Order: sequence, then structure tokens, then C-alpha cells
Amino acid sequence: MIAAPGASAVVFAYSSIGARCLRVLVAHGIDVRLVLTHEDDPAENAWFERVADVATDLGLPWIAPADPHDAQVVARIASLAPDFVFSFYYRLMLKPDLLGLAARGALNLHGSLLPKYRGRAPVNWAVLKGARQTGATLHYMADKPDAGDIVDQQAVPILPDDTAADVAAKVTVAAEITLDRVIDALVAGTAPRRRNPIEDGSYFGGRTSEDGRIDWLQHASTIHNLVRAVAPPYPGAVTTVGGREARVLRTRVLERSSPPAVPPTIGVAAQSRGSPDVATGECLIARCGGGGTLRIDALEIDGEQYAPAAFRAAFGGSALPLG
Repeated sequence: MIAAPGASAVVFAYSSIGARCLRVLVAHGIDVRLVLTHEDDPAENAWFERVADVATDLGLPWIAPADPHDAQVVARIASLAPDFVFSFYYRLMLKPDLLGLAARGALNLHGSLLPKYRGRAPVNWAVLKGARQTGATLHYMADKPDAGDIVDQQAVPILPDDTAADVAAKVTVAAEITLDRVIDALVAGTAPRRRNPIEDGSYFGGRTSEDGRIDWLQHASTIHNLVRAVAPPYPGAVTTVGGREARVLRTRVLERSSPPAVPPTIGVAAQSRGSPDVATGECLIARCGGGGTLRIDALEIDGEQYAPAAFRAAFGGSALPLG
């Protein structure tokens, strides 16, 4: 246990970043007087670590109010007189009535290198846009989302075939590193603070499952980025194959410069190296309407996985049109 610097906090937290950052605060001796989190949505795949479980394990009081700005909740936080308010991947933006309760500052941990990818789902958007780097940023909260002064940041790479889940795991570690590196200086009043130049950045809204529908008229690289951005544990990229509902769960770009396919198609082809089907040496190939070729490494049709042999048995040897 690191020596306690004698500061108190109320923490709003959710997901794995919330869980890890909560542990960092406790490890640094911060007096966490209350944790606020969310009830899990039964319609979502809760693949991440639960803040409520971590708080219980650490012996911290926690609540999951539907509205953190409810008068009774605000009054309870005010009675705790926290030095700091922290928000670690909490899903609701905190308003001035809560931010003003922090005697020494209210700070948020955002999953991007601000000012880039402000707003919702920053990891998914970074992968979708083909970014090669993202990270985590600790910043002061302001009246606009992810717009306050920056305290510290940690970058992580995004590799060409990384999924959003892969990147989220890296960003979780980046968040932990960032907070661990700066928390003692923050408490001591010596942490850096610089302007967040939001005019040079970008802002994105939330995403729905329908945003994962594939437009096969796009280039293979663009489609590959979409598949990576929504791959499980997210809902997956959706399309139709042979008139049946399908999800494309994993792809790889085979050729970037091959000419546009009119219409775009999917079919079974020989693949001498890196084939997912070792027995047959075949793979599923999508030729895209915007140019380029994708190897489909995981395809699900009507809820069942389709390897190349199963695809051939179901649809024959001819390529099927897409989109």
C-alpha cells in the first residue's frame, strides 16, 4: 500500500476502466467515501469488470442511482465533502451541481487522446476510422463533454487487425498507468494542467447495433475497420448472405488494390497461407464494391458459424452477390 496522501473522493465509475481506476485510488490511499455506478442493462453483453463487485471487495459503499442528479443523491455527496470527484467511464455527463461539490477539482478519465475522439464510444470510433493510435486522458470536467484542461495522457498503438475489444484492453491499462502516475501530484497540487484544444479535435456520438450494417460498396479497408470496431463482445457487423441474416465477425484485408467488384460478392476460394480452414485450404473471400478483397475468417448465418465447407454445402460453388 502506498502511503496515504490524505485526500478524499467520490467516484462515479463503470466498466473495466472504472474498476481498475478505483483500485488505483485505493492503492494510493485515497479516502473513497462513495462509489456511484450503473445497474447492468440486461439487453447488453456485460463482458467488462463490474465496479459494484470491486467496490464490495474493497469494502467501499456504493449506489447505482438512475439519476445521479437526484436531490437526495446530491445532498448525500455534499455531506461527504469530497476533495475530488472522479468519473471513470461513467455513462452520464455530470452537471455543475455535482462538479461544484469537489473542493479540489472534478476529473474524468476518457478513452482517447484528447482532443481527438471526444464523446461516446471513443475506442470503437478510433478503430472504425482506421486510427493507428489512441490512449487515455485524465482531464478536468467542464460544461462541454471531454473539453476541460488536460492533466496527463498515455498513448497505445492500434494494430491493423486489432478489434475494439483488443484496443479497449490496452486503453484500460493506459488509464491505470495515467492515473497511477499522476494521482500523488494531483493531491499535492503539483500536477500539470494544460488547455484542451477542442477546436483541433473531433467529437462523435453514441453508436447503435444498426450502425454495424455493412455497405459492401465501400473499400475492403473501410469494411475491415467496421468489422473490427463492432466485433464481439460488441454486436458484430451485420449483412445478408443468400437472403439470410448474417454477422461478419472477423476479417483480414488480402488485397487493397484489386479493382472494384460490381456487384460485390462472397464465395469460397483457395488460400495457400493463413487459411482458417486447415483441412481444405479454402477460405471465404469477399470482393468489395469499392475495391479490395477481404478474407472472412468468422461468418455467422442465422446464428450458426459457417466455415468454407459449410458455406459451399449451403450455397454451392458460385460466388453470391452482396449488398
